[in-house]
Amino acid sequence: MSREEYLNWTNKAFDASKIFAKPEALHGIRVLELATLILGPAVPDNLGLLGAEVIKVELPGAGDTMRSVTPYGTFWKNASIGQFAQNHSKYHLALDVRVSQGAEIFRRLAKKCDVVVENLRAGTMDRWGIGYEQLREINPGIIYIALNGFGQWGEYSVGRASYDAVAQTVSGLLATTGFPGRLPLKTGVFVGDYFGALQGTIGVMAALHHRDRTGHGQFIEFSQGEGLMRVLDWSWLYYYLEKYNRPQTGNRDLAICPSDVFSCQDAPVAVAAASNQEFQGLCTAMGKPELAKDARFSTISARLKDENAVALLAIIRDWAKTKTVAEVDALGSKHGFAASPILDAKDLYESPHMRARATVFEYEDPMYGKMVETCCPAKLCKTPGRIKWANKPVGLDNDFVLRKLLGLRTYQLKALAEQKVIGKWVENPPGRKPPADWDGKAGVIM
Repeated sequence: MSREEYLNWTNKAFDASKIFAKPEALHGIRVLELATLILGPAVPDNLGLLGAEVIKVELPGAGDTMRSVTPYGTFWKNASIGQFAQNHSKYHLALDVRVSQGAEIFRRLAKKCDVVVENLRAGTMDRWGIGYEQLREINPGIIYIALNGFGQWGEYSVGRASYDAVAQTVSGLLATTGFPGRLPLKTGVFVGDYFGALQGTIGVMAALHHRDRTGHGQFIEFSQGEGLMRVLDWSWLYYYLEKYNRPQTGNRDLAICPSDVFSCQDAPVAVAAASNQEFQGLCTAMGKPELAKDARFSTISARLKDENAVALLAIIRDWAKTKTVAEVDALGSKHGFAASPILDAKDLYESPHMRARATVFEYEDPMYGKMVETCCPAKLCKTPGRIKWANKPVGLDNDFVLRKLLGLRTYQLKALAEQKVIGKWVENPPGRKPPADWDGKAGVIM
């Protein structure tokens, strides 16, 4: 098939307007979440985007700590902006699992679930009687994943809290960031949380596949710091061979040259040319075709020698200063090397390309109205991922979950609420309750 025919086929196969007309890959899989902040909640969020039914358990009242984490302290419609990104399409149950009645309800729910996700300190769930050893007695097929900073055993597993910034330091990542002679630079996003959650999701999917073949569930444990070690590619083998730590190099790539960020007349641009053919195209674009034959730059190995790389990047830097980003971008397309402007949230939000691919995903939430977020980067043509609704207030689905799964009656729910085993949101701290103009019905299932 020609390129045009292929693009027409893929455009139809992944038509974003047909997403909700197609089935979901994980339909029938039920996930029970007892997690907070990002690392834990993002795992069931990933599974939920692909169709799993997710029940998010929070403590009555305050709920997830992430409900207080929001940029510049900004709350929108009484909700934390930071809470939305990892809590799509979940049912919200506010249950106090620290008391015996609450723990028993959690066990009864786990018996009807395929996966349990938690990210508490090691041993906390077992102390409450709802850890893997207790749950597998009533549900041998349960897949239980525990994610935290330092794992479930080892010197650092007890008594140490972890956040994304800590994971970036203990993983070795932070030692490689920033420019030589300056302080390391933490990434501007929670890369340890979201990358760790993706790895955790892969673990759950592998365990589900294993259970399909054997009937056996299993325990999965995940260390956030160890997860980020995985992104440091060749660092470990290189240290083993050369006893040399990967240094700070700013935006320069030590394994591809040229690959860096350069200042143009109007803004910065990223330029890379990994192969000799791409490098020749870059040299032509710069009006310096002779550089491709220069012994310092004529081969990939030669360009990667430190002194040669520094000299080459200086030449490109001087050239880029004479161009606009648009000019460099156009030359990259014309001559076959990689060039790209530094896109920001505004660029991506307004991008027709991202909208057409449903990566920037617009949907109507019953409680919050129009929402625009990012959806699944992995596109499945038969069973595409989707966002069905946004994060909900604390405890909004108490009745639905406990009636549907456990068959509890009105008087039982009332008694549990009076005993504070279940509950809903509080007024303060902010970020827990519905919007001020909520009609009391929107978003409620029953």
